[in-house]
Amino acid sequence: MEQETPIIAPEVQGFINQVLAFVQTLTLPSRLLQVGILVAVFVVAWLINHYIAPRLRTRMRGLERRPKWQLRWLLILLQRLRLILFVLLTGIIIIVMRDVIGTFPSRYYLLNIFWAISFAWLGIALLAQLIRNRFLSRIVRLSAWTYVALYYLGFVETTAAMLDNLAVEFGDFRLSAYAVLKALVVTGLLFFTARMIATATARRIRTNEDISPSMQVLATKFLQLALYGAAFFIGLKAVGFDLTGLAVLSGAIGLGLGFGLQKVVSNLVSGVIILLDKSIKPGDVISLGDTFGWIDSLGARYVSVVTRDGREYLIPNEDLITGQVVNWSHSNDLVRLDIYFGTSYGCDPHEVRRIAVGATEGVGRVLASKTPVCHIVGFGNSSVDYILRFWITDPTGGLTNIRGDVYLALWDAFKANGISIPFPQREVRLLGNDPPPRG
Repeated sequence: MEQETPIIAPEVQGFINQVLAFVQTLTLPSRLLQVGILVAVFVVAWLINHYIAPRLRTRMRGLERRPKWQLRWLLILLQRLRLILFVLLTGIIIIVMRDVIGTFPSRYYLLNIFWAISFAWLGIALLAQLIRNRFLSRIVRLSAWTYVALYYLGFVETTAAMLDNLAVEFGDFRLSAYAVLKALVVTGLLFFTARMIATATARRIRTNEDISPSMQVLATKFLQLALYGAAFFIGLKAVGFDLTGLAVLSGAIGLGLGFGLQKVVSNLVSGVIILLDKSIKPGDVISLGDTFGWIDSLGARYVSVVTRDGREYLIPNEDLITGQVVNWSHSNDLVRLDIYFGTSYGCDPHEVRRIAVGATEGVGRVLASKTPVCHIVGFGNSSVDYILRFWITDPTGGLTNIRGDVYLALWDAFKANGISIPFPQREVRLLGNDPPPRG
């Protein structure tokens, strides 16, 4: 007679049996009393929190002058006030039952377990606030809470066996839910450590004045790539994954992505070239087509350029390599600007040139060490045309505004010295004696 295949795996059945056995122990009179105490403590903590939380929140509004980190942690503690009260009240009850009344340990065994779980949950909730990413912080918090609860309830081994039984097999390769979970936890911890090291090291690199801005960005990106890559592969190796097959698979995937993501790869390579040849760096003022602004940051795929009107353009790195880019501050900040104007033929050109050069002296941003020059560039239909050239050293302050200031200074100087600026005039004559028709 053939043996019937069990519907539920032994590992899953063992986990269910352990949970049922724990639930049955709660029906004992001493355990029911402890459950009642826990419920009462939770209700009291909820009532106290409901009463004092609004008042504490009102008091916090008067602490606006405190540092932001203090206000942030006060708000975090206020949000966890119910759990804090539960931990304090449960701990007080355990101390009274153990040291004052002298109760047997079995009489507060359940209280002790739930106090330890709630205390560990409180510590995890506070430590998770160090993770800035909210989604990642929530995942870490929930995962740690689950593990702590299973650990203190004694369900860790049976849960691990149950998860290990949930597996997919491909020939000699076996992938279980427990292995995936362990890989995620180990890799997550390694990534968190790598991120902390990369952030601290990048901060020190940026404060080092001996390293150029472009090399600072390159060193930071290389450090992040090395740390995150090492964390990923070490995490896989730590949980027993065979990296040989992964290398072959990643090579095939990389070949396919190389054809499908040519633009992305081109931008990545162009970004490395830009950082190595130092053609542009954060803070440079550039012009690319109709875009004029200063470089805010250099990314792996694009460069962030902020214009004078506050717009932020994300220009692909490939465009900066293949296109014509005007870097106003590549080797130095010295920039020459040209403006054009015209005067009437009745004005002395020698006097016009002298007045134009003198008018720029009153403009604050015009460089005084390099004398402006003014030249005649042509004889127009109704004016003598001139070009006025001057120098500035702060292109980040804008070009249109300084040109406008110089034009305004020219207008005032010409008006004060009787220099006229001609403009086209048209004369309309009506032939015949008939009055013009009405519209």
